[in-house]
Amino acid sequence: MAKYEVIIIGGGPAGLTTGLYTSRAGLKSLLMERGIIGGQIINATLVENYPGFPQGISGAELGSLMHQQAVKYGLEVVTAEVTGISQGQPYSLSTTEGDFEASAIIIAAGSEYRKLEVPGEERLSGHGVSYCATCDGFFFRGREVTVVGGGDTAITDALELTRHAKKVYVIHRRDQLRAGQVLQQRALAEPKLEFIWSTVVEEVLGDKILEELKLRNVKTGQHSILKVAAVFVAVGLMPNSRSFFNVVDLDDAGYIVTDEAMATSAPGIFAAGDIRRNSPRQVAAAVGDGVTAAMSAFKYIQEGGNGARITNP
Repeated sequence: MAKYEVIIIGGGPAGLTTGLYTSRAGLKSLLMERGIIGGQIINATLVENYPGFPQGISGAELGSLMHQQAVKYGLEVVTAEVTGISQGQPYSLSTTEGDFEASAIIIAAGSEYRKLEVPGEERLSGHGVSYCATCDGFFFRGREVTVVGGGDTAITDALELTRHAKKVYVIHRRDQLRAGQVLQQRALAEPKLEFIWSTVVEEVLGDKILEELKLRNVKTGQHSILKVAAVFVAVGLMPNSRSFFNVVDLDDAGYIVTDEAMATSAPGIFAAGDIRRNSPRQVAAAVGDGVTAAMSAFKYIQEGGNGARITNP
């Protein structure tokens, strides 16, 4: 069984920052990522609110730079999914790439796209149903598409899609947007955008590809059909915490409960980034969490495994 002082679960900004700090501190560190290194940020065409990049930077480039910097200081990275964590010290992790042992664990597994959970969505995923406008928008040049949602991500996606699509419908269950004022102003002034208020998608229709959406007005109950080539779902995120529900305390929404030191209810296990309760879910905040979690893990190991358990969630 491969042994490490720290194992980090998740390769987004929080996990990569954690790995940078633990490795530079001289701790033997391993980062496990089941998918692509960089996390959700790699889907962003332009990140304009990360300090140090006044002209902005693409999410893919930012994630790549974080990765390069972390491995430069000795962080090991493996593609694997954690399937179980034993109770007691040292911790034993079962993964798709075998078993590993660690004195401290930092969970930075992030979140995943929330789905509509309507008929046809799963069947036509990748065939007109998408969760990443940046990834798939160019496939629908000159077509009519729709975005579902009213927050920052949805409106950012809708504006991004106007670069490719002939027209972009924005379907929102409320009668006003939740996005920030700057995004709202841009969206409401964009001639290619059309808003469908107080409406939800009830079904995704089509044989082999998406052809139309069945909609319902939540105020009147009236149904309608919208013919589009694609639907981009942007209705929020869910924490990737299913593997940890019997290891650390979670809140009602599934987020990991931590204190200000990123300590969880289990001694020697910390959490950082989008997966923890009350995270603002911003890349700069995830980086800050990663620093705090790394320093807390270092202190925990230096003190021989004493403390570092949340006492007042």
